[in-house]
Amino acid sequence: MRHFDLVIIGSGSGNSILDDRFADWDVAIVEKGVGPGDAYGGTCLNVGCIPTKMFVHTADVASAPRSGAELGVDLELRDVRWAEVRDRIFGRIDPIAEGGRRYRAEENPNVTLYQGTARFTGVKQLTVQTADGPETITADRFVVAAGGRPAIPDIPGLDQVAVHTSDTVMRLDRLPRRMIIMGTGFVGAEFAHVFSALGVEVTMIGRSGRVLRGEDADVSARFTELAAQRWDLRLNRKEISAEQDGEVVRLHLEGPEGAEVVEADALLVAIGRVPNSDLLDAAAGGLKLTDSGKIEVDATQRTSVDGVWAMGDISSDHELKHVANHEMRVVQHNLLHPEDPVESDHRFVPHAVFSAPQIASVGLTEQEAERRGVKYVTSTQDYAGIAYGWAMEDTTGFAKLLADPDTGLLLGAHIIGPQAPTLLQPLIQAMEFGLDARRMARGQYWIHPGMPELVENALLNLPLS
Repeated sequence: MRHFDLVIIGSGSGNSILDDRFADWDVAIVEKGVGPGDAYGGTCLNVGCIPTKMFVHTADVASAPRSGAELGVDLELRDVRWAEVRDRIFGRIDPIAEGGRRYRAEENPNVTLYQGTARFTGVKQLTVQTADGPETITADRFVVAAGGRPAIPDIPGLDQVAVHTSDTVMRLDRLPRRMIIMGTGFVGAEFAHVFSALGVEVTMIGRSGRVLRGEDADVSARFTELAAQRWDLRLNRKEISAEQDGEVVRLHLEGPEGAEVVEADALLVAIGRVPNSDLLDAAAGGLKLTDSGKIEVDATQRTSVDGVWAMGDISSDHELKHVANHEMRVVQHNLLHPEDPVESDHRFVPHAVFSAPQIASVGLTEQEAERRGVKYVTSTQDYAGIAYGWAMEDTTGFAKLLADPDTGLLLGAHIIGPQAPTLLQPLIQAMEFGLDARRMARGQYWIHPGMPELVENALLNLPLS
């Protein structure tokens, strides 16, 4: 068995741990690289954040003609060249993934790259199934950053259907005429926007009564209302069975009014993700798991095994690239300075949904504040109430803030509307650095008539003591 100073499992954010300070370490990187979402570089680069947002921007351009008429501009979408859209995006991403693999394999003399599926076969012992057969390796230190994969529900007949997930749907050979999207979370909402903007008839199916139900209730309710105007939205449905009839996918449902059947040319399952801890047999490596199957870590990202850290989607409740990158920096420091460990800061983790409209959020929702018994005040500012909102004729977007009534410190911020992620950023900064709403609103200039006035007015509207 070959022994290393460090083994990193996963080539996403874990790959970024290595810099010049590790030049004298004997390191192994293990990347399975066997499925559509397993190219070098991890989920974000290959099947997640980056390609999806490149598709989203294309969808935003394609949907622009719809808003032209109310502005007095008549526009039309003449054609969508799907193959060109797809190939432009992956023509940029695939060489980056391959370049990253080649760099580690050929240009880092202290790094050994193992490509193949791996399983723990003991504490700090990993067996990798490479093209040349199984090889077992050990190390003084391990970093488990193997991410997750799309969840597939247990529905009778689904295993006989041509199912797509976020791993595969962006590489379709041709654009379908109709698509069923199973799931009402952020992945389903983003792909519903992408494909409907490109001319696909979208049916979205959810078991609950709202789309994006994890968002603040007011935001979720508004998005659900708008989604129902754009897509065939089937909520409060239970999937009974699925079948493939030639090129048609048929899904049998049970809804509020009884049995239903929906048909399409493609089925996208977007009900969530599961950690890859089971594929690694993390328990065999002595790693303690949470009830959800994630690897349990402390604030320094250490696992239950001394000398083993975990980070990213395989251990974090926040399945977000910016969280994985933050945790990577924590692990990096703690590998280099075990005598002076630092902790991850997950107090104010923001997220965004790049659908139409966009959504961005940080901190407590109103329902969470009520459930926890947190004292708060709230304010809402509509896009329709600011000058730039008039320019866009936006009548549905708004910003909602929650703050401590005594200190004025922000507890949560939620925006639905154009450029929501960009508008949220100064609110994240205020929460992180303890800037209260009064000082934030009155202690600086706000460009008029820019969209950030949405944030300014929401701050001024807070009923603070």
